Amino acid sequence: MASINELKERIHADSSVEIVTEYLEIIEKSKLNAFITVAKESALLRAKEIDSNGHEGPLAGIPIAIKDNISTKGIKTTCASKILTGYIPPYDAHVIEKLKNAGAIIIGKANMDEFAMGSSTETSFYGPTLNPWDTTRVPGGSSGGSAAAVAGSQAPLSLGSDTGGSVRCPASFCGVVGLKPTYGVISRYGLISYANSLEQIGPFATSVRDVTTLFDVIAGQDPRDSTSVNREANYSSALINDVKGLKIGVPEEYFGEGTDKNVDRSVRDAINTLEELGAASVEVKMPNTKYALSAYYVIAMSEASSNLARFDGMRYGLRTEDSDWHTTFSRVRAAGFGEEVKRRILLGTYALSAGYHDKYYLKALKIRTLIKQDFERAFKDVDVLIAPTMPYPAFKLGEKIDDPISLYLADVDTVPINLAGVPSISLPCGFSGRLPIGMQVIGKHFDEAAILRTAYTFEENTDFHTRQLEGY
Repeated sequence: MASINELKERIHADSSVEIVTEYLEIIEKSKLNAFITVAKESALLRAKEIDSNGHEGPLAGIPIAIKDNISTKGIKTTCASKILTGYIPPYDAHVIEKLKNAGAIIIGKANMDEFAMGSSTETSFYGPTLNPWDTTRVPGGSSGGSAAAVAGSQAPLSLGSDTGGSVRCPASFCGVVGLKPTYGVISRYGLISYANSLEQIGPFATSVRDVTTLFDVIAGQDPRDSTSVNREANYSSALINDVKGLKIGVPEEYFGEGTDKNVDRSVRDAINTLEELGAASVEVKMPNTKYALSAYYVIAMSEASSNLARFDGMRYGLRTEDSDWHTTFSRVRAAGFGEEVKRRILLGTYALSAGYHDKYYLKALKIRTLIKQDFERAFKDVDVLIAPTMPYPAFKLGEKIDDPISLYLADVDTVPINLAGVPSISLPCGFSGRLPIGMQVIGKHFDEAAILRTAYTFEENTDFHTRQLEGY
């Protein structure tokens, strides 16, 4: 699997058209179901334009897969839901504008859990995506198509979105690198909302360097997103192979009951590797972690019930012909939404209803503050935290899909990061048999430099990211 720099050399020697054609051929032959829409004609046309213009831009001629909840002008965007059948956005998301300005080529829209609700990419109306390492297993979710496309050599780069771990979970299960930046560092304009206060667009690649290159392109303030912040920086300058003096916090709550023994061992071995390279580690306490899942799902489902009210069958997507709005609204949503989306809308509406708002939603917001304070206390003493990304390797297709509570529990190590709004990067740190294991490096608000430096140093001194190239 080629890096950005290797692809640039090939593009200059041959052409972007040739590179794009190769990726399109791999996608066509694949059985992973990583894509909902393949933008073959527009990708080849764009490649010809870039070849004619002299390959200008940091990502000139490089193909990229885009999660199907990010608006792409002229390319179908479905959120993996029947209710958005045939919807083609009239505008580009902010990140898409930045990618086009950098010369990147959108090769297709990646499969996902419907409306980003899931941890396995099994709730997609278009069928599940398969894990490239073992096609009997899930790729993680909700950005499973984005991760599987990169791991399966169908795109060198991709974008996902992370509401409660939806970039980091599939990065871990598919053995690639995935970054969830600080809330507000990347504009959410054009991201079809699931839970506004939690979600963040994030990049995937096969290496920390390539993730950082993509992050440099898409980060930055956007006046159309009131939650975006002016924190533009050259993140690639943080990629220094040196962790001498770095202080690592090890939150024992993230290594608790239910953590697979191979995951526990691999992450602790990774911490030992960083210690051998000059870092020091200490145990830190995150006492409110045990409340994170409950608080997260109340907040996320409440915001989802509000956000998804706009899908009414009147303006775009699925439509039925009825005599009145109420009947249309009811029938379209009943037929258009999958079971998991309906479940979350119902639970969120209940949590926000009169008499229950204070009991559930307000209490969840108070717990969110306590979790944020846990991180603030920990970062007074340490530079980064390191923990498992997921408590176990990729599970089998169908194993948990009929047990929603079991699926929700899979997010135990990722949702606290979204509640606090801090950055986290997942990267390969070991294997359980053939299946990859990911660790996450968590940082202070807006301190992406620290987690990128830590991840890069680990990657430069181990071979897990190169072993993934043999996986498919």
